[in-house]
Amino acid sequence: MRANPYVKICGVTNPEDAIAAIEAGADALGFNLFPDSKRFLALGSARDWISALPAQIARVAVGVNPGLGEAEGWLAGDLFHALQLHGQGWYGLTERLVATGKPLIAAMQVRTNSPQAIDLDWFHGFAIMFDGYRDGDFGGTGETFPWTELERIKIDKPLILAGGLRPENVRTAIKMVKPYAVDVATGVESHPGKKDHAKMSDFIAAVREGAP
Repeated sequence: MRANPYVKICGVTNPEDAIAAIEAGADALGFNLFPDSKRFLALGSARDWISALPAQIARVAVGVNPGLGEAEGWLAGDLFHALQLHGQGWYGLTERLVATGKPLIAAMQVRTNSPQAIDLDWFHGFAIMFDGYRDGDFGGTGETFPWTELERIKIDKPLILAGGLRPENVRTAIKMVKPYAVDVATGVESHPGKKDHAKMSDFIAAVREGAP
């Protein structure tokens, strides 16, 4: 069993940040294909450098409520190894997307101080990512949530923790949640879409050191 969770650096928009994340020890990179995102990446100009990244690094397409054709297009070929979807409008596509054979990750926002029931019985994909909530945003909010909220949710798939993680709090988060992977975007940025290379190194080092 792996001692520490996998690390995904999300919202990568340029090859320099991608290479810096990999050199710092990232296991996976996320590329945001949602046009309204502050970290939107246009594939037309990015395909070549994404495909040239080391093969052992998982490349994850990140979308919000795509149509079936669009989502299947992202998964066609070998540019992306997995798909992470936000929103709820794609739920009806789950079985078709699972049938592509590539891992499907469902992103769920956890609202603080809100009596919400999160039903996961419908999801037959690979993993669930729990993220912070901010009205009007689908992800990458930089908002954390009480990790104890996850104790009341029945989770029978790999758990990916996101939402407000930073080099300063990720070790505590790992100790409390024991996630399969941790996902970070805002917490390692100098501004949206541009990574702070020192913060990425500090974040990944904190994960590798394990929980306090």
